[in-house]
Amino acid sequence: MPRPEVLDQIKEAEREAEEIVATAEEERTQRLEEARERAEEIREQAHEDAEELAEQRLAEARAEIEEKREEILEAGRERRERLTAAADRRSDDVVEDVIEAFEEAVHAQT
Repeated sequence: MPRPEVLDQIKEAEREAEEIVATAEEERTQRLEEARERAEEIREQAHEDAEELAEQRLAEARAEIEEKREEILEAGRERRERLTAAADRRSDDVVEDVIEAFEEAVHAQT
C-alpha cells in the first residue's frame, strides 16, 4: 500500500476511535445520570415508605393509648360506684349513730 493511503487509513482509524470514545463517554454520562435519577427515586420511595410506616405506628400507638385510657376510665368509674355505694351505706349508719348519740344526750339530760 502506498504511504498516503496508509496515512489516510490511520487518520480514519483515529477518527473512528475518537468517535467510539466520544460515544462511549456520552453513554457513560447518560448511564451515570440515569443511575443518579434511579438512586434519587429509590431514596424518595424509601423516605415515603418510612413516613407511611411511622404514621402507621403512630396510629397504632394512639389506638393502644386510647384503649388503655378507656380501661383506666372504666376502672375509675367502677371504683367510684363502689365507693359511692359504700358511702351511701355508711351514711345510713352514720345517721343512725348520730340519732342514737342525740337520743342518749337528750336522755342523759333528763
